[in-house]
Amino acid sequence: MADLLSIAEAQRLVLEHARPLPAETVALEDAARRVLAEPAQAEIDLPPFPSSAMDGYAVRAADTPGRLRVEARIAAGKPAAGALEPGQAMGIATGGVVPAGADAVVPIEYVVEHDNEIEIGGGVESGENVRPRGGDIRAGEVVVEPGSLLTPARLGALAAAGIPRVRCARRPRAAVLPTGTELRRPGEALAAGEIYEANGLILSAQLEAAGAVVELMPAVGDDEAAHRGALEHALGADVVVTSGGVSVGPHDLVRRVEAELGVEEVFWRVSVKPGKPIAFGVRERTLVFGLPGNPVSALVGFLLFVEPAIRALEGVPEPLPRFDHGRLAGARRRNPERDELVRARLRRSAEGPLLEPLSGQESHMIARSAGADALVLVPRGEGDLADGSSVDYLRLD
Repeated sequence: MADLLSIAEAQRLVLEHARPLPAETVALEDAARRVLAEPAQAEIDLPPFPSSAMDGYAVRAADTPGRLRVEARIAAGKPAAGALEPGQAMGIATGGVVPAGADAVVPIEYVVEHDNEIEIGGGVESGENVRPRGGDIRAGEVVVEPGSLLTPARLGALAAAGIPRVRCARRPRAAVLPTGTELRRPGEALAAGEIYEANGLILSAQLEAAGAVVELMPAVGDDEAAHRGALEHALGADVVVTSGGVSVGPHDLVRRVEAELGVEEVFWRVSVKPGKPIAFGVRERTLVFGLPGNPVSALVGFLLFVEPAIRALEGVPEPLPRFDHGRLAGARRRNPERDELVRARLRRSAEGPLLEPLSGQESHMIARSAGADALVLVPRGEGDLADGSSVDYLRLD
């Protein structure tokens, strides 16, 4: 099978054609899970003023230990009540502004209060329990770098730095088109030879999780005119993902109709099991993926090729899937010609992750896949991978 591309070569060809989409301005409250396109710079010093790290008393370190008069009390969100003079202290809440003249905060539990005075039994050092202005970041410094996924923690950092809007790559628009005369929607009655359509839902959910805006189109039957009309509509998206119809049977129409519509095929067939007959092409900037009709083949093809393309369109610097390392629980025979992605259950042990392959690895067995939470990469070759062999795997959660 020398004409089959390796997984790595097919991924390289996909990423060659997946250029980041233009950036747009997004309000911070709408930016969750988006990918930053330009550096986000702090609008202010953070903290914007010297602040107290705890409830206590603002003091001059040189006045400790000793007995000090409480001159004022500073609440969070309120300005300091003037400068602190020698021999004075000011009560202060966590986050309160440390007044000029003070250089330390003594926690409230370390002082003894006497009416309007406090007694500090031990000395404190200058800077103790004081958050200096700009100690986290300075105005103009980069808070989040381009290519970063805007997680809740990063959104919080941007908000704290006073950034109301960010520039993000536009979300890719994706069209999902299942094909096959035999397909029916769940809930409809099945006639002889018909099955329920699952790939559209699988792919739509995966695309949405990857950040795309998805249109799930109705399944089309094995008819050239129906294929042409549906594909003409789908090709208005940034990414088209079809399922079924990419092999060599008389009813496999997808690749031929796409070629008639101006799609330039980049590759067809990859050395992977399941998912060998995957096709990838382009029309102008639209990326077109033809995934096999077997549900597990479609799932594998998405993880290896479609999701990296979506991430690249969003501007992620390293869009390829990240494999983790574990050990195989049980021996596994290798395929001499194709790398194989084996559905497995992930278990934890004192030696690290253990991957237990599930029974029933045929590519149509989507129901059994529900018990899998990982895909184990079994490289092509002769012989078996022994029990306990080191393996790479992709998480499915």
